[in-house]
Amino acid sequence: MITLAIIAVTGVVSFMAFNNARLMNDLILWPPAIQRHREFHRLVTYGLVHADFGHLLFNMLTLYFFGQLMEQFYTAELGRLGFLLFYLGGLVVSILPTYLKNRGNANYHSLGASGAVSAVLFSFILLSPWSRIIVLVVPMPAIVYAVLYVGYSIYMDRAGRDNVNHSAHLWGAAYGVIFTLLIEPRVFGHFLAALSSPRM
Repeated sequence: MITLAIIAVTGVVSFMAFNNARLMNDLILWPPAIQRHREFHRLVTYGLVHADFGHLLFNMLTLYFFGQLMEQFYTAELGRLGFLLFYLGGLVVSILPTYLKNRGNANYHSLGASGAVSAVLFSFILLSPWSRIIVLVVPMPAIVYAVLYVGYSIYMDRAGRDNVNHSAHLWGAAYGVIFTLLIEPRVFGHFLAALSSPRM
C-alpha cells in the first residue's frame, strides 16, 4: 500500500538524518539552495526528514490512521498512484508560500511532513466530519478538531512564538480540501448533508 510505503521511506530517511548532518542538510528546505542552485527536490524531500522522534511519530501515526482510508478514495478516483500524487502535491503546495516568503533568507529552514499530513486529514474530514478522532487522549468529532486546528494555526502563525511552520499546516489543509473537491465535486454535497445530521 502507498500509505505504508510513504511511512516506511519517511521513517528510514528521518532516522538516517537524525545522525547524519550532511544528509539532513541535503534534504531540508533551505530557500537559498533552491533560489541559487535550483535544488527543487527540496520542495519534496523536506517532508522526509523530521526534527526529532516525537515529530516523526506524530506525523506518521496520523498518516497511518487516515492515509489508508484516503488512499482507497484516491485510488478509486485517480488510479493506483492517485494517493501518491495527492500526497506529493500536499508537500509542494503546503511549503510554497513559506519558500516564497523566505527565499532570500539564508537563516530559514523547514522540515517535516506536517503539511501533507494536514492535507490527508482534512480530506478525510470532508468525507466523514462526525467521525470521532483522538487528540491528545481527548475524543472529539473530526469537524470540531478541524475548527480548533485552523483557529490555533492561524493564531500561532501570526504570533510567531515558536519554530513550527503553522503556515504549512494551513496551506496543507486548504490543499486537501480543494484538491478533493476538484477531483470529486459531489463530496461537497455529501459534506453539507453530513454536517446537517450530527452524530457524536
